[in-house]
This record gives sequence, C-alpha cells and structure tokens, in this order.
Amino acid sequence: MDDLLAAVADRDVRVRARAAEAAAREAVWTGRRPVLQRLAGNRHPEVRALGLTGLLRLGRHAEVAAFLDDRHQLVRAIAREAARREGVDASAAYRAAVSGGAPRVGAVAGLAEVGADSDAPLLHPLLAHPDPRLRAAAVRALARLGAVPVALVVPLLRDPAAGVVREAATALRPIGGALPPELPWELLVDERLELRRAGYRLLGTRPPALRLRAGLLLVKDPDPRLAERARADVTGLARASVRNYRWEAPPLELELTAQLRNELLRLTEAAEPDLAARAIERLTEWLHHS
Repeated sequence: MDDLLAAVADRDVRVRARAAEAAAREAVWTGRRPVLQRLAGNRHPEVRALGLTGLLRLGRHAEVAAFLDDRHQLVRAIAREAARREGVDASAAYRAAVSGGAPRVGAVAGLAEVGADSDAPLLHPLLAHPDPRLRAAAVRALARLGAVPVALVVPLLRDPAAGVVREAATALRPIGGALPPELPWELLVDERLELRRAGYRLLGTRPPALRLRAGLLLVKDPDPRLAERARADVTGLARASVRNYRWEAPPLELELTAQLRNELLRLTEAAEPDLAARAIERLTEWLHHS
C-alpha cells in the first residue's frame, strides 16, 4: 500500500491514476478509510475522484458531499451523488454558497451544472467581484445557463484580467448581433493582446467579407500566434473562394459595398509579403468578381 500511495505523486497522470485506483480498491476491500481520505485530499482531481468514490462505496455520504464545491467537474458530480443519497439538495447548497458573496469557484460552476436560467441573477454580483477567478467563473456559468446579461458582460471585454476577457468573448460570441457593431473592431486594434484576441473571436461569426477584413488586419500582428492564426484563416477563406469539386462544396459568396471591396483589395495587397502567392491571387480574383 505504501508503494501505491507513493506512486500517486508521480508526474505521469496515467501512473497516478492507476496507482490511485489500485490503492482505493484495496482500501475499500479492507475498510481502510484513512487511505481513502488521503486520496480524497490529493491535489490531483483524478486521484481525488477515486478516493471519494471509495468513500462513497463505504457509505461515507456526508463526507463525500462536502466536496460539492470542488474545482473539478468529475469530483463535483461524485459529491452530488453522495448528497443525493444523504438527502441533501445540491442545487440549494450551490445557491446558498453563491448568495454568500464569496463562493468558491467550484460552487459557481456547480450551480451552472445543475441550476436553471432563473438562477442567473444570483451570479450577477460576482461579475464585479474583486477576484478575477470569480468574475471569470460567473461569466462562464451564465453562458452555460444560457442567460448572459449583455449589458453586464460587455464591460468585461476590457477587464484587467486576461482570463476574464477570454470568458467574456466566449460568452458573447454566440450573441454577437446584440453587441455594438463597432466594438469588435475597436478591440481588434487595441494595444492589449487579449483584447485583440477577443475582438477577433467575436468577429469569427460574421459574414465572410467581414471575417476576411479581420484576418487581413491581423496578418502582421505583433503577436506571432495571433498573426499565424489570422494568416491561416485568410488562406482558408481564399481556398473557399473557389469550387471544391471533390466535396462539391459551393464557393463562398461575398456581400460587398464598393467601399469595402476597395478596402479589402488594399489590405490584400499589403498582405502580399505575409501570404502565399496563390492565396493573394485567389483573394484578388474573388474580390474583383464579387
């Protein structure tokens, strides 16, 4: 058993999981609750889950239910099963925790997993919480509940914390039509990298002509990864401008005003050093014939 518990600390997740599984199985057979408690307190979620599953098999329902607000989804699910067997309403426990003003991130995530859109107002105050982890968790939870308050989440696109900006962009992307039209473009040229990424993400659901404009604006971005992503997207649009006979896919159509066509032609010309010649040729032809 000591060898198995030592292996639980291994760097390899597969070794940890196998060792924890073996240790938990033996502990359940022999009724060694302290071993399972040790596993349940491990910092690795796959180990905690196995320890809690063992405690659940020993009937330690209340002990396992105490992990309702764990930061890992699988652990929370096991804890909710224990709460059900113990007669505890997990939804009510999450609501009480979130209403307390300073919940753990796991409680916010748990409410999103078992709550309803009527629970969304409980999360609104957390959007202004001093802890960026809770702000991000609240945005993520509201998105999962399908109840994103646009007026409250839009300001978070300029949040000081990059993680909050990322969650806000992800939450708002499916409802981009509700955003101020110029907002994504303003973000796209911001000096902060995370804001440019957010703007580009929001523009990813727009019509092909606007996606092309966004990509061309970023092909020279100072961040190599963002520039590479923009070049790949622009190249993909160039390929989609011609009929793919193998898959019988019709070419994309551009809806252009004269002003937008001229701007895209200028941007395409400026992007020649950054894109393949074939992509430039296809884009130029596409723009002239759209």
